[in-house]
Amino acid sequence: MISKSERREVWMTIFIFLAIVTGLSAIFHLAIVNLMPASLYVGPLMWSPGVAALLTLHIRGRAISSIPWKWGKWRYNRRAFMVPVIYVSVAYALIWILGFGGVPNEDTLSGWAKDYGLEGVSSSTLIIITILLLGTVGCIRAMSTVVGEEIGWRGFLIWELRKVLPFGGVALVSGIIWGFWHWPIVIYYGGGDPVIQMTAFIVMITGMSTIVAYFTFKSESLWPAVLFHAAHNVYSGKIFDPLTIKAENTTLWTGEYGLMLPIMTTLLALYFWRKAKAEGM
Repeated sequence: MISKSERREVWMTIFIFLAIVTGLSAIFHLAIVNLMPASLYVGPLMWSPGVAALLTLHIRGRAISSIPWKWGKWRYNRRAFMVPVIYVSVAYALIWILGFGGVPNEDTLSGWAKDYGLEGVSSSTLIIITILLLGTVGCIRAMSTVVGEEIGWRGFLIWELRKVLPFGGVALVSGIIWGFWHWPIVIYYGGGDPVIQMTAFIVMITGMSTIVAYFTFKSESLWPAVLFHAAHNVYSGKIFDPLTIKAENTTLWTGEYGLMLPIMTTLLALYFWRKAKAEGM
């Protein structure tokens, strides 16, 4: 149990971090919305939390080594990577089975065939090869940007929150902060009802936050979170969503602003929250 003065210091550290994140991110949010090509500014935006964490440590006179850089045990990294692969796969299988969207999207297949020089191969072969490529090389590439976020969120923020909040509070608060950090992008690029989309996104992100908090604390490493985040982005945004044929109500269920992924991440979050509680985390 920490003293009141120590709690104040922790909250001050968190405030400094969030103030720096807000300032840095605002620059790149504005650039993404107003300048072209927008993709040029996504990487710097995703690195804003990491830079903010390093600056906060410097301001507070703490060593950069206080961030859990070590790789940790392989089993936690493997499991963290596989969790989003599984829940994204199940989510889209349900979308296809329930008729909320079809599969495969022929335009996507044509694009993949052209991009990878695989014209003439069967659709099933093309899908398998693409999943193998994006699910490995694509995830490694994605790690170069998501690591910037994870240095900030899981390498720094949740460890500060853990000093003053129980596991559930850490997961909830960090999830809400992480979700609202995306707010300008969701509103600008969502293309649908902003209230529904932002609500769905916050629920999904909070569920993800619970899962990655468990793996981060269990492994004492930020790398499970990096692998989890990269796998989620690639399997949802680069593989399964593009494969889905969009019908009238498909966007209500698919993607990060739809309903199916929040359902999946919430169910898993409850499991990992109970697991963390049982393990005294």
